[in-house]
Amino acid sequence: MGHILALDQGTTSSRGIVFGPDMRIVAVAQEEFAQHYPASGWVEHDAADLWATTAATARAAIERAGLSARDIAAIGITNQRETTLIWDRKTGRPIHRAIVWQDRRTADFCTALREAGHEPMITERTGLLADPYFSATKVKYILDNVDGARERARAGELAFGTVDSWLIWNLTGGRAHVTDATNAARTMLYDIHKGRWSRTICDLFDIPLEMLPEVRDCAADFGHTRADLFGHEIPILGVAGDQQAATIGQACFKPGMLKSTYGTGCFAVLNTGAAPVASSNKLLTTIAYQLDGTPTYALEGSIFIAGAVVQWLRDGLKVIRSAPETQGLAESADAGQDLILVPAFVGLGAPYWNPQARGAVFGLTRNSGPAEFARAALESVGYQTRDLLEAMQADWTREGAQPTLRVDGGMAANDYAMQFLSDIIGAPVDRPEVLETTALGAAWLAGQRAGVWPGMAEFARGWAVERQFTARMDEDLRAARYARWVRAVNATLGV
Repeated sequence: MGHILALDQGTTSSRGIVFGPDMRIVAVAQEEFAQHYPASGWVEHDAADLWATTAATARAAIERAGLSARDIAAIGITNQRETTLIWDRKTGRPIHRAIVWQDRRTADFCTALREAGHEPMITERTGLLADPYFSATKVKYILDNVDGARERARAGELAFGTVDSWLIWNLTGGRAHVTDATNAARTMLYDIHKGRWSRTICDLFDIPLEMLPEVRDCAADFGHTRADLFGHEIPILGVAGDQQAATIGQACFKPGMLKSTYGTGCFAVLNTGAAPVASSNKLLTTIAYQLDGTPTYALEGSIFIAGAVVQWLRDGLKVIRSAPETQGLAESADAGQDLILVPAFVGLGAPYWNPQARGAVFGLTRNSGPAEFARAALESVGYQTRDLLEAMQADWTREGAQPTLRVDGGMAANDYAMQFLSDIIGAPVDRPEVLETTALGAAWLAGQRAGVWPGMAEFARGWAVERQFTARMDEDLRAARYARWVRAVNATLGV
């Protein structure tokens, strides 16, 4: 009865993962779904795809594990954050495609917010910047562009949710319109200090409070699945946005612990403890997790393009057939060439926050080919991570601290990328035995809430490293290469 089903709904695919009583993976099912790009810088998902692939992979994972729904003690959900959905409460039908976190269509509105002087208030209450990345301006866009939507929202006919809320709504047959504190904290509508939706910000965006979900702890009762979905009702007991779930899965429970997840984007999260830390370096102050009504805070740096740069090599340039090929290509690249790729395909995130920036390549020669592009793509992730860590160290320091970086996500399996990461940040990089830390974090929330998995201390003791990468690069070379990256970024930004 100690089996837990983790539903990991990501930007490009949905996965169902069954963990056993020993917290090891028993079975996995995964399905990709279509990405929609209706205009430059716009990214959308079909909400029906998010639900259908989640339900299908959940069923497939239970079946592959040789189990039935009665064997699953609880469900934990983790999800792509900030992606925005609005649906009809009666029919359950979305009124617009989901607008994805990467989408930049509200950049001009965010510029207007800053010029009008609203950003300091937004940052003080939410810990976030006025950027298209977050849900609030996406909600406003849908309400502004779908006929009658705002009036229907005021009348209580429409529901807003991030992906977790959408999945729970469907899993429970519309009985639960809820979210957790970590997802709420990414909407730009939630006061992370008072633990409630901000009426002031909702009024600023003309977003009716009536359409917002109830906010709960990460480990809480989020309802039960409809019996017809899996053959038996299953309680939903854990929810966290993907980066917070990875922070939990990496057992970063003590202030100063740091993890970085390499999926479509890259997200570094530093646990700062019981007190929120305001950033002076354009990092985000957010909620790492909330248990028993008490939030633990974090500083977060967000990179929009990490694993997505490898997808670009595969699907855009078509120089590779699969992501693992990049390791061999990078190792075979011409040492005499030093390509710098700034992957600002949808703007630059922290610490630059420039939604108008676009990608650039520096150092091209006549002999630059797939191997050099592969190396530059992998190294761009290391350079961007160093940008984040330098900002974090400037915002929050402890005497003598030299944090080890715990890594996870698909790109963490790439030895070349992880060795370069260690080299360029000049610090150890620990890759855990369980790379599926996002799903593990969601599963742990549900499992310990269900009483079938251990508490925080024992869970942390069970965390184990598979390989540690240590810096080999000479300090002078490290400084010179990073300086070249900074010059490339500045040139891209027109600084």
